Amino acid sequence: MNIIDLFLKLLSFESVTPDDGGSLEFVKSYLSDFETTYINEGGVKNLFLYKKFGDKEHLCFAGHVDVVPPGYGWNSNAFVPKVEDGVIYARGAQDMKSGVAASIQALKNVSDFDGALSLLLTSDEEGDAKYGTQIVLEYLKDKDMLPDCCIVAEPTCKERFGDAIKVGRRGSINGILKLKGKQGHAAYPQKAINPIHQISKVLPKIAGVDLDSGDEYFAPSKFVITDIRSGMEVTNVTPGELKMMFNVRNSTKTTQDDIKAFVDDTFSGLDYELELVQSAYPFVTNSDTKIVQTIDKAIQEVCDITPKHSTAGGTSDARFIARYGIDVIEFGVINDTIHAPNERTTIKEVEDLYRVFSKTIELYSKDIA
Repeated sequence: MNIIDLFLKLLSFESVTPDDGGSLEFVKSYLSDFETTYINEGGVKNLFLYKKFGDKEHLCFAGHVDVVPPGYGWNSNAFVPKVEDGVIYARGAQDMKSGVAASIQALKNVSDFDGALSLLLTSDEEGDAKYGTQIVLEYLKDKDMLPDCCIVAEPTCKERFGDAIKVGRRGSINGILKLKGKQGHAAYPQKAINPIHQISKVLPKIAGVDLDSGDEYFAPSKFVITDIRSGMEVTNVTPGELKMMFNVRNSTKTTQDDIKAFVDDTFSGLDYELELVQSAYPFVTNSDTKIVQTIDKAIQEVCDITPKHSTAGGTSDARFIARYGIDVIEFGVINDTIHAPNERTTIKEVEDLYRVFSKTIELYSKDIA
């Protein structure tokens, strides 16, 4: 089975999150010479495959086999791959069965390596991600089997295959602020405390404000207000409370404590409650690490392009991996139709991704970067 045959096979599994659709059992049989372990919890299947060649470093590939529901607007069956003029249409074509297929095929064809190679697959990335990669990492930590570095094969390229790798991701902090006033009749404003009037004086100090100056990897962390609600949709009652929701996509230079201090300072003297939840933590893998230098060189050799080191976009399971002190990067096909109807990628991109991963394994083993 070549890389495209494998890719088409994976696309045919109806693996709508958190169901793997039978794909993990297929992968287990396809990589039959790897040690395999299922780490299942909460109705989620996770598969870890491992093969030790030597005593040096452990390189892991990671990804997810689950996809979002097809939705509407498709020109063909989302789980019957359509190949047309070198383009493959199916749910998961970009996100991220192309990356999973390239990882599997690259691992299958390795005959020599000086350390250990592994593959971490979950069926819970597109959903809550509560019982997926995090569970596997805890298992590996308990077994003293955490990898030294990891490649997550998410789609990362922007306009041309090979033009970008993700070396980090911003974190995400969600906030809810409840500003307390005093309800009353609109005809007697002196007897009420209007939280809308109070926040109107504060908004210019917080709306869209940069919380740090950014750095070579991250744009400034910005305070983004996403919702403000107050009142009873009547004209004669001064509201007694206002609720504001906001989000900060934070770099490594801004923490949850920094945001709390900013809000406390800005709302000083007002009666409010603040709730902050960190849904994702920022991370960055430095450009001088072995895995970044190695995949840079592999991309240059295969694609004749030097990739940009990016931290743009949302979140991925790389955020969980980085928290264990593992050097992690992301690299995959062009990202321009993920989660959309008629999701697609090209045969050439998938073939080149497989070649990049194979070259990365070769260079990593030779310690050439």
